[in-house]
Amino acid sequence: MKVLVPVKRVIDAYVKVRVKADGSGVETQNVKMSMNPFCEIAVEEAVRLKEAGTASEIVVVSCGPQSSQETIRTALAMGADRGILIQSDDALEPLGIAKLLKAVAEKEQPELVLLGKQAVDSDHSQTGQMLAALLGWSQGTFASKIQASDGKLTVTREIDGGLETVDLKLPSVVTADLRLNEPRYASLPNIMKAKKKPIETTTPAELGVDVAPRTQVLKVAEPPAREAGVKVASVADLVEKLKAEAKVI
Repeated sequence: MKVLVPVKRVIDAYVKVRVKADGSGVETQNVKMSMNPFCEIAVEEAVRLKEAGTASEIVVVSCGPQSSQETIRTALAMGADRGILIQSDDALEPLGIAKLLKAVAEKEQPELVLLGKQAVDSDHSQTGQMLAALLGWSQGTFASKIQASDGKLTVTREIDGGLETVDLKLPSVVTADLRLNEPRYASLPNIMKAKKKPIETTTPAELGVDVAPRTQVLKVAEPPAREAGVKVASVADLVEKLKAEAKVI
């Protein structure tokens, strides 16, 4: 089974995000970047499927600028076999990315597309669902457990009411949730080996995909600062403030 794993380069999850002075977006210059945490989980799960003998090849694909090669190399160091970079310096929306991944999937013919449920920078949580719809494949979103057997997948999903288990026929699209696994750290030997693994570069134009944005960002602003809290001397004072000031009771 060939597994296609899309990954995204985002601002490191531990870095404080700063808005540009002109309000046009988020500052990314001289900011530490890394692989989206949910994408790391997807790569780890693909590697585990290969270690179990279920997956035969892992192909990592990323859409973005030339620097996204670093993210692909990280995935290769974790155990992926080869990478594909769809190079674009434009801001890509979920629909555009889903169309690009559809074109790659039609070329590569994977049996499983395994990706993170969302990116921590945009928080859209749309690409996986859109890709499944465009391909006409079965989908299992927010997966916390994946089992493969007899040409099908059994996926345990995180839902509002608890857990849901679904059986999927291959080919299918699965999006990884936080509790699916704990990603490994790439060892130094694997990091060195990753430098020799192939990365193919293409563009949206070469794939014949229109990625023109459908939305326009008018302004990006930081949320208002929270006011400091106050201490109250007694429960009676608390009730009075809730009535007179907060007006919630």
